[in-house]
Amino acid sequence: MQDFNAFTLENLTVSGDDSGVVQVVLSRPAKRNALNADTIEELIEVFSKLPRMGARAVVLRAEGDHFCAGLDLVEHHVEDRRPEDFMHLCLRWHEAFNKMEYGGVPIIAALKGAVVGGGLELASSAHVRVADQSTYFALPEGQRGLFTGGGATIRVADLVGKARMIDMMLTGRVYKQKEAMDVGLCQYLIDGNTDDKAMELAHLAAQNPALSNFAICSGISHMQNMSALDAAYSESVLAGIVNTQPASRERLEAFANKTAARVRPD
Repeated sequence: MQDFNAFTLENLTVSGDDSGVVQVVLSRPAKRNALNADTIEELIEVFSKLPRMGARAVVLRAEGDHFCAGLDLVEHHVEDRRPEDFMHLCLRWHEAFNKMEYGGVPIIAALKGAVVGGGLELASSAHVRVADQSTYFALPEGQRGLFTGGGATIRVADLVGKARMIDMMLTGRVYKQKEAMDVGLCQYLIDGNTDDKAMELAHLAAQNPALSNFAICSGISHMQNMSALDAAYSESVLAGIVNTQPASRERLEAFANKTAARVRPD
């Protein structure tokens, strides 16, 4: 396992512990953690390397009161980009978020405050999202004369459905608290600190065999892009590899010997 603290970054902070749980922290609180071009490049670097560094799970969290307010609109205004320049910037966003979703390491997002625009695209690239009572979700692109460019049409539409996403973009509708969880924007809604809950979930996930987590956090997303026939074939291949690994045999033996933990409702 390599040193998770070895990154040299300006907009993110990365740290890890002996269990392989890594914290990736958005560190632009004065900008409500808005995503500028440099932050996207740092996300690409971090999430390209973490799977090869032995990370077992990642907590994605933020400094300050807000998770992420989306695209850094001030930078976008100042840069006055040409269409092809902004297209290439969007492709870098896709590169970053694909590294997250398909990297095979569980990512738990600890949300709070604004999860807006590109911030929601970032959050939707994580595998599990934990919100608190302050968290609110929105896609205000329509009111700003913009269109999503970081994968919302793929991931947010997958979470909430096409009609809800269109409504969010056209009207500026904001989802929060129980309604946000009911439509699928988060899997957990808590009263306490989302950082603590995300760390708890990350440590649980880190106890799974790494190969099982890789299949769960990469294979399922790939299969969603396939035909049903191709997905069935791919699922069978993955199951053949994962379900016969030494770690699985050990856990199955514990189950057979009645020494393994049982699945219970409480």
